[in-house]
Order: sequence, then structure tokens, then C-alpha cells
Amino acid sequence: MSEKKKMFVSTSPESVKIFNNQLFEYFSKNSWYIPVITYIPIILYFSFLAFSNNISVTYYILSIILGLFVWSFVEYFLHRFVFHYQPKSEIGKKIHWTFHGVHHDFPQDAKRLVMPPGVSLPLATLFFLFFRLFIPTPFLYSFFGFFLLGYLVYDISHYAFHHFGIKNKFFLKLKSHHMKHHYKDDEQGFGVSSDFWDLIFKTKKM
Repeated sequence: MSEKKKMFVSTSPESVKIFNNQLFEYFSKNSWYIPVITYIPIILYFSFLAFSNNISVTYYILSIILGLFVWSFVEYFLHRFVFHYQPKSEIGKKIHWTFHGVHHDFPQDAKRLVMPPGVSLPLATLFFLFFRLFIPTPFLYSFFGFFLLGYLVYDISHYAFHHFGIKNKFFLKLKSHHMKHHYKDDEQGFGVSSDFWDLIFKTKKM
């Protein structure tokens, strides 16, 4: 078996240029609090819609559990099978590097740790339209609100693991899990806000 190719990982906090277009380059960078001020009102609005459509307390609590649970799987699936898919074409490699490879090469780049709303909001809309095909209202509204909350927890956790001082033992364990993905083996440890699916699919062998 051939030896695994050594990963390039910069320790510099520099924010490398990925677009020649200045507008694209500007909007590819994002401060950690932007998702918070973008998504908290949206999450609250979906809860408002659910209660406006007379959701029961039981179904609301169930939507919390399912929304967060489904997000945790989507987080794992996207990270493992989409963000770490290795295209063969040169254009595919460029797209992959732009969306995720740059983060692995420059993990301390604070401006490219949370997803810009210009990318995340269209993706969130696609997920909502997909869920609407088979989830009835008002359960859809509260479920999707907590699905978005799961995304927000993931985004801020990801930033925190790289740049916040963490002392809590639970979050230190998750930070260690994520740092091993970056600095030891990027084919293991795909969960960020949770290592649950790594345990289920046996991708936590580090």
C-alpha cells in the first residue's frame, strides 16, 4: 500500500486570496458573528410560524430533537462525502479547494471559518424546499428552525475550536476530535459539533 500523501497545513493566520474578482473575494470572507445575527431571527420566525399554526407542545419538543438530530447527520454527510470528495478534473479540484481545501491548507484563517450567508442561505432554502415535500406544517416550521439551529451551533463551534479559548471538558473533547481531523488524519473525524456519527460509521479511530 502506498504511503498517504502528507497534508500541507499552514500555521499562519493569513487569509489567502482565492478569487481574482475583488467582489467575490470580499464576500468569501466572513466574521464569526455574521451567522448569529443572520440566523437567530430566522430561527425565531420559524418557531413563531409553528405556534401561529397551533403546533402542540409535544410536537414542538419532538421537532427540537429531530431538527438537531437530522442536522447532525447532514453535517457529517456533507463534510465526509461532499467537502472531502476528491474530483479528478482540474476545474473540480479548483472548486473543491475553494470550498473546503483552502480551510485545510490554512485552518487558522479566521475569515473563512464560518460560511458566508450568500452561500448558506441559498443552501438552507434548498433544504427547506426538500423537507417541505414530505413534512407537514406546522411541524415543518419548528423542525426546520431547529435544523437551522443545529447548523448555527456547528458554524460557531467550528470557529470556537480554532479561535476561542475553551475550558469546558466536553467542548475540549470535541475540539481535540476536530484538531485531529486537521492535523493527524483528514479521512477521520468528520463530525464537528458532534462525534456521534463518527462513532456510528467508525470514522473515529484516532
